Amino acid sequence: MSKQEGVSGDEALTGDERELRLLVETIPALVWRAAPEGNIDYINKRVLEYLGAPFGEIIGWGWMEKIHPDDVAFKVSTWLKNLKSGNPHDAVCRIRGADGGYRWFEVRGEPLRTHDGTILNWYGVLIDIDNRRKAEEALRESEYKLRQIVEAVPSMLWVTGPDGEPTHVNQRVLDYTGARFENILHLGWKEFLHPEDFSATASAFFRAIQTGTSYQAMQRLRRADGEYRWHHSRAEPLRDRQGRIIEWYGLSVDVDERKKAEDQLRSIQARLARASQIAAVAELSASMAHEINQPLSAVVANAQTCQTWLSGSNPNIALARAAVDRIVRDATAAAEVVRRIRALFKQSAPEKSQLQINEVIEEVWRLLQGEISRRGVMGELDLAQQLPPLAADRIQVQQVLVNLIRNAAEAMDASESPKQLIVRSRHVDGRIIVEVCDSGPGLSDKEKAFEPFYSTKQNGMGVGLAISRSIIQAHDGELWARDNAPKGTILTFTLPAT
Repeated sequence: MSKQEGVSGDEALTGDERELRLLVETIPALVWRAAPEGNIDYINKRVLEYLGAPFGEIIGWGWMEKIHPDDVAFKVSTWLKNLKSGNPHDAVCRIRGADGGYRWFEVRGEPLRTHDGTILNWYGVLIDIDNRRKAEEALRESEYKLRQIVEAVPSMLWVTGPDGEPTHVNQRVLDYTGARFENILHLGWKEFLHPEDFSATASAFFRAIQTGTSYQAMQRLRRADGEYRWHHSRAEPLRDRQGRIIEWYGLSVDVDERKKAEDQLRSIQARLARASQIAAVAELSASMAHEINQPLSAVVANAQTCQTWLSGSNPNIALARAAVDRIVRDATAAAEVVRRIRALFKQSAPEKSQLQINEVIEEVWRLLQGEISRRGVMGELDLAQQLPPLAADRIQVQQVLVNLIRNAAEAMDASESPKQLIVRSRHVDGRIIVEVCDSGPGLSDKEKAFEPFYSTKQNGMGVGLAISRSIIQAHDGELWARDNAPKGTILTFTLPAT
């Protein structure tokens, strides 16, 4: 077809050319052709319909008037560069349509060459990518806003792959640690953890990675100025439609002030409790002394009287026997006082209800987690699944667990070897078995440890294990201690399942 005919003249076309012309005009695409020097000499009807302009305004370099002013320089420079090099043309720009609005197009063109490489013409298409471009811009804007939200959150956010390797951290992490992202990779985050917290943190984190369960831990993180501050870290897995974990999203919140306030409060509570214990013991001792003093004084007086009646030249057996009877009576009264005092350590009848032992263990574990971490103990729960319920007083069972777990943690205070505390649960022959295992120095006399007022701790009252045993026994259970190989103690109690 001649350049003068454009899209309208077809008198000089052969049959094959008419068929090709019809094909180009029919295909759902905006087609153009240019001479070797770059002048547009043909566009199909679809181009004219979109531009809303006659062919004469578009041919040559008239198409430049339809390009968005901000895109003309790029489009023209790219086109001239491709004309010079002979490389395929590919440029993105906005083109004004018949309605006056601009839409994004990808302009693509290929040169047609002779057998010796000479360019005869350029053939190309305009691909409307406006919807895609706007969708991409909306996505970029959404991602930008999301990044802004992530950076604005007043906490340290981090992302890892399914294997736990970090893939992203927000700027607050880098600002807090004074490190680069590369310094955190391949367990590099270990350098920012307090040495005493690494074992417990790593154990909890990689257990979550292996099991796919939520991660939660307390640890001290080193700030850029070298100060360690307490943080509460949590992470949840992101799964695909098949349930496979594709990423972990985590959050670390600075709780240092709260943690120190809690520690201070616990310290005050401990001192108050100790003072109350001392006052109670003093009061108990005074009461015991007062109540036992009278029958014991009577015992002494009657013993002296008996001695008098028996030491004469003519012993008065009847009066001596009466004195002995009074001695027996007063000694029995003293024994009754002691019996009543021992009864103080026995629990009242428990208020039983149906409960799951694992839930009680986990509640106590969360309560004592801070204390366990503060003592540098690596704690672990090993709870059997689908345990049957049991009938027990929830508060009293919690009291036993708090006492056993706290005793186990305190027993390892002076230990230089790794401190490990494990709480296990299982079901055997209709009984729930709970074990609290430590790696401390162990108990020299395992049975005596359950006697009232016996304690291996310097400031211990010696009533915790005694009360715990009485609680378990009131529930038709048993509580005992045994060695934990290679070192330490295992405190075990059983309760009947329902």
